[in-house]
Amino acid sequence: MKIVLLSGGSGKRLWPLSNDSRSKQFLKVLKDSSGRPESMIQRVWRQLGDAGLQDHAYVATGKSQVEILYGQLGSDVRLIPEPSRRDTFPAIALAATHLYAMEGVSLSETIVVMPVDPYVDGRFFAELAKLERALDASGADLALVGVQPTYPSEKYGYIVPGSGVAGEDGSAGTAAGAYEGGDEPFMTVRGFREKPAKEEAEKMIAEGALWNCGVFAFKLDFLINILIAHELPIQHEEMARRYDALPKISFDYEVVEKANRIAAVRYDGDWKDLGTWNTLTEEIAEPLTGKGTISVQTKGSHVINELDVPIAVLGLSDVIVAASPDGILVADKALSPMVKDLLGSADQRPMYEERRWGRYRVLDYAVYPDGREVLTKRITIAAGRNLSYQYHSLRDEVWTVMAGSGTFVLNGKITSVVAGDVIRIPKESMHSVRAEQDLEIIEVQSGTLLIEEDIVRLEMAWGDIMELCETQEGSI
Repeated sequence: MKIVLLSGGSGKRLWPLSNDSRSKQFLKVLKDSSGRPESMIQRVWRQLGDAGLQDHAYVATGKSQVEILYGQLGSDVRLIPEPSRRDTFPAIALAATHLYAMEGVSLSETIVVMPVDPYVDGRFFAELAKLERALDASGADLALVGVQPTYPSEKYGYIVPGSGVAGEDGSAGTAAGAYEGGDEPFMTVRGFREKPAKEEAEKMIAEGALWNCGVFAFKLDFLINILIAHELPIQHEEMARRYDALPKISFDYEVVEKANRIAAVRYDGDWKDLGTWNTLTEEIAEPLTGKGTISVQTKGSHVINELDVPIAVLGLSDVIVAASPDGILVADKALSPMVKDLLGSADQRPMYEERRWGRYRVLDYAVYPDGREVLTKRITIAAGRNLSYQYHSLRDEVWTVMAGSGTFVLNGKITSVVAGDVIRIPKESMHSVRAEQDLEIIEVQSGTLLIEEDIVRLEMAWGDIMELCETQEGSI
């Protein structure tokens, strides 16, 4: 069994903490068992490790999330980057070709696809093996995980059972024609219903319907054969080359709705979709995160503040106040799911990003009458990590080291840097730095066009950078 975690998102439902490069799954607003901050994807990755499944897991993601994934999950995580943002069918198809052509995974292997951020207890992952057994026993094209509903929710999708339902305790449907997968019962699926009214949800639950949590499985040859039928590549490199031309279409629409036979297994345990502020704050124990004050007259409110200025809340109950370099949100918790609609198509440069080496925050951006752009960042490089060996064609940079120490490379020359040093990096200059202690740097960029794409990376690993520097010195 192989597991593919889908990591995407536009970063607007939990704005302003989330943005285009730091979607909801990367926000460190939860706590692990030791009380340390933890993101949703770090929680899921840890749970996969506890279940012995990390070595079988891959993360399918967009290019903009590669750096933060390495930063939060470590450099050993297996990533399948998308060349561009499409939809779930292209993403899963690309992952399938990677497993088939690059990893040599057998066509008879079970592939489990799931979101990166379900909020579940640890035993959920141990039960993923039920999907493989359901596929084998039923001969179905797809097997889904359905969550036993705890109330008639109007915000979730439902899996509607077919003519027979097999419950694990024998109570959830024993109609004739039910499929019994030995000791692992499953049900046939008649269809799906999205966000029904409460009365309809109550009726469906009584008939054995389950919440659809977006977790499903198939045999690899099932999807490879679909790609062949659509005259799409089954070799990963060719699929990546043609990726931008693939239609933006969901896996549900392209595959699930056309599948001949679908089975589902029931999960009777904790599950939540923490996709909006009102659901996420239910799992945040402390009402105040960051600088601020909440009055005793304030009930049921949360303040999450990433800024260095304090926030005070007086007498506003059941609100969320979230502040980051990208903006400030003050919202009634009940209305917080509308944040994405409120923002609409508004697009701005992310003001805070995490990378594999650390993080940065934009402090200021200005455009002058002569056309020059000046961008100021506060950069933190974690001890033991380094920037890539890189150069820029459109901008000069000036670094002021505020704290820490490290080793700096400029055009092959290696020097030490400490707090108080000022470093000038002209355009086209090859440079990198490695932190010995956490390095804090104020970086001022200036040029006619300041874009993240103005970067050419020569080497990533510090050992390779040192070897390249030795070669450059030898060629002088």
